[in-house]
Amino acid sequence: MEKQPLSTVEMIIRGIFVLACVIMGAIWAQYLLDSPPASPDGSPPLWMLVVGGVIGCAVAFLVFLLLHFVTQDVYERISPALASIALAMIIGYFIGAYILSWFPHAEISLRVFVTVSLVLVFGYIGITLGLTRASNWESLVSEVRRNRQTGASLKLVDTSVIIDGRIADICESGFIEGTLLVPRFVLTELQHIADSSEVLRRAKGRRGLDILKRMQDGDSRVSIEIIEDDPREAPDVDAKLVRLALAMHAKILTNDFNLNKVAQIEGIQVLNVNDLANALKPALVPDEVMEVKIIKEGKEPTQGVGYLDDGTMIVVDNGRAHVGRTVSVVVTSVLQTAAGRMIFTRFNGEVR
Repeated sequence: MEKQPLSTVEMIIRGIFVLACVIMGAIWAQYLLDSPPASPDGSPPLWMLVVGGVIGCAVAFLVFLLLHFVTQDVYERISPALASIALAMIIGYFIGAYILSWFPHAEISLRVFVTVSLVLVFGYIGITLGLTRASNWESLVSEVRRNRQTGASLKLVDTSVIIDGRIADICESGFIEGTLLVPRFVLTELQHIADSSEVLRRAKGRRGLDILKRMQDGDSRVSIEIIEDDPREAPDVDAKLVRLALAMHAKILTNDFNLNKVAQIEGIQVLNVNDLANALKPALVPDEVMEVKIIKEGKEPTQGVGYLDDGTMIVVDNGRAHVGRTVSVVVTSVLQTAAGRMIFTRFNGEVR
């Protein structure tokens, strides 16, 4: 992964860290190498301070080199967005205290030097990781929430399934349980649809908002949670949902055909309300006799078209002359498409 250029804040912090390391190196040199003769005024020789400063500078650049190999991938696997600055400084302090516990009679100045040096190094590592490897503090909150919901079935809700409305009935029936997560960007898209200048589009958006409110206030067996996670690098709502589902190990609830395919390619489990509706439609086999009311003419010259109560289209061969009447038909074939199911029949006799 390509490294991003340092920001101004990071450059300032890096410069302060180098300067602090140089000063600390000079102090360590003065403390450890006080055997050489001092200068006439009693101060340590200048070369001693210079050597200590150079060593401190080398330590700073060694830390930079080590951090260079800590990629975003590595950091996220270890522990995404933990309170790195505070924890790192605390760790440095306690390591120093542990080391000094071996030397109970050490001078107070040595104790201060050891503690400050470790806190400085660990503190810089924490600041760097916190600024450059953690995307934002919301990821920490999200991680805590996900850990709290371990074992729960998380489902991300798409705009299309909210507008469709059938999800509310499914939740009330108990077929879906767990937590339904509605990302803020989905809610924003729904609001934009509800504010559209097109009458039909505006009606769909308002219906979606009403459905969402019903699911929150009703006797649904699922809990609705609005989450703030927003993968800003993703170009559109569908891509954001896919990124979010991968990060949270969640399923996606949608009626969108394209989102369904993309999510499946990414290995995400998709719950499609249309698939559920098709699975619940009554099974019909060839040569089965049924009754249907012919509503309109079909595309072919002799065809008539009717519908079952669940909306399944029935195409009746030789049924055009019986539009508006209920007829007896025999099933010849059943065609399953992405849009639904079509049943082809032939005219068997008029009922009324």
